[in-house]
Amino acid sequence: MAATVRADNSPVAPSQDGAVVTWSAEELKEVRGQLTAEIHELTAEIAKAETEIASSDVTDGAGDDQADAGARTYEREREIALTLNSRDLVAQNERAIARIDAGTYGVCESCHQPIGKERLQAFPRATLCVACKQREERR
Repeated sequence: MAATVRADNSPVAPSQDGAVVTWSAEELKEVRGQLTAEIHELTAEIAKAETEIASSDVTDGAGDDQADAGARTYEREREIALTLNSRDLVAQNERAIARIDAGTYGVCESCHQPIGKERLQAFPRATLCVACKQREERR
């Protein structure tokens, strides 16, 4: 069964038992709110991490031994990696919101079949159904 979208932009998707489950406007509004709140939290974390990264560049001390320099480099690289991960999560959340707006939220980007509502409730940024995600991870 292919996914369809109702007039109110809520995708129609079957549940695991095959019954048709729709996203109500209230449910989509709640998902959007969760995604937006997470975007704000992540943006604040990114700004804080970027400030810390920039301040660590200024406080680099000459005359430190190799262990201190290595530890500082490790911490800086770790902060950069965490910041990049947070930016990726922001992009995923923004993409999920765009799919809600387009009426394609809940539709697998690979096979164009519905993504189970349970999966989206657990992971609202999901773009693939379980079968397609498993196939992707095996590669």
